[in-house]
Amino acid sequence: MDALTSLPQVVFTLAVVDFLIRLTCLIYVPRNRRPQTATAWLLAIFFLPPYIGVTLFLLLGSRRLPKGRREKQAEINAFIVETTEGVDDVKHDHPWLDPVVELNRHLGAMPLVGGNTAKLHGDYNETLRVMTAAIDDAKTWVHAEFYILAFDKTTAPFFAAMEAAVSRGVTVRVLLDHVAGLRAVGYRRTLRRLRKAGVTWSLMLPVQPLRGKWQRPDLRNHRKILVIDGEVAFTGSQNVVDSSYNKRGNIRRGLHWKDLMVRFEGPIVAGVNALFITDWYTETGELLVREATVEPRPTPQRTLDAQVVPSGPGFDGENNLRLFNSLLYLAQERIIITSPYFVPDESMLYAITTAAQSGIDVQLFVSEIGDQPVVYHAQRSYYEALLRAGVRIWLYKAPTVLHSKFFTIDDEVAVIGSSNMDMRSFSLNLEISVMVHGKSFVDDLREIEQEYRDTSRELFLDEWMARPRASAVLDNVARLTAAVQ
Repeated sequence: MDALTSLPQVVFTLAVVDFLIRLTCLIYVPRNRRPQTATAWLLAIFFLPPYIGVTLFLLLGSRRLPKGRREKQAEINAFIVETTEGVDDVKHDHPWLDPVVELNRHLGAMPLVGGNTAKLHGDYNETLRVMTAAIDDAKTWVHAEFYILAFDKTTAPFFAAMEAAVSRGVTVRVLLDHVAGLRAVGYRRTLRRLRKAGVTWSLMLPVQPLRGKWQRPDLRNHRKILVIDGEVAFTGSQNVVDSSYNKRGNIRRGLHWKDLMVRFEGPIVAGVNALFITDWYTETGELLVREATVEPRPTPQRTLDAQVVPSGPGFDGENNLRLFNSLLYLAQERIIITSPYFVPDESMLYAITTAAQSGIDVQLFVSEIGDQPVVYHAQRSYYEALLRAGVRIWLYKAPTVLHSKFFTIDDEVAVIGSSNMDMRSFSLNLEISVMVHGKSFVDDLREIEQEYRDTSRELFLDEWMARPRASAVLDNVARLTAAVQ
């Protein structure tokens, strides 16, 4: 009798607790979050059992890095501003771009610098050979930072070059992302090879709770950086791994990645290196002051102005999203975007569709196939709105995964780096973007764009609207998950 009497009390208590949890979530979850992100989290919490939804939110709901890391980021930002004071006083004839330059300086601390050269490298294996040759030429130090750095048959010469550099007295420092490394084929083999090479290395954003190293596990360092002696820098979209990523599924499907890297010379190298120094300091506590002061002098042959724009959860704002949107609204004639994972937030979608509806030539290059099913289907959910607005969409033909990340504005400005145009890159990943002002660089990218166009097929609205209903439903469901940040 007592058990039967207490059962309604237990049910009532659980109902009250459930209600209080949901009420608390309604108050707390929307705080300082985009409405779409807050809505997605609330849907997850309300549709799942509360304890599951709340647990996921506690694990994944905060995009902030631990306090110690944020303090180091602020400290290194102040150091960068102090050591580059006056650099951005160089005169440049582009007053319409000045507000964007000031925005970038305010957000990421890096100055705009003139007197640079840039060379694009779009052949995957050739790019690895060029970077390897640069390491072979190193005299003092090498800084290598890659989201994925894996030892395999394709990358073996890169590792051998690092080992040879160490043997001749060059200091070689390496950073690689922990979780991305764990997911890569041959992770332990890669670490053994680094130890054998004698390089100094560290994991980025390690998830090692037993060692006191913990943050939201899907906050990742997605940057790709190689700097040699402060004279030469590479950055872009390519990781140091075979173009198949050595995964059985990729090999079975015949998938290979198509990437784009850029080799910089000139003062911008110091900006790229400053980002490595930032990440090295954050992970190791060692501030590389001497390497931070190396800055090549501009020469008359170097004509490009460039500015490094770092972004990620270590910054208060979404630096890359603010830069991208600012430039999109400045376009007068043409916007051409290449992004393997295109999942824009509402502000970017409005910027792109507004430009297209204003008569600006807007084109988007994406892959015909995807290697990440959820992101692939979320991306497809935006195609109808883009096509209706007048955006031309080019699908790079399978089995190649177009992984390049850049966009051009008119014939004046380009942005290239590691950042996708998706909410993960805006909010959760540490990224590097380089804004380049100079017609010659945009002209070089135009050739790359035409190469992509020749290897793609254009998607049209009538074809898209005729796709299977099941596919459309899957796209829209995936779009909801993309907002859960």
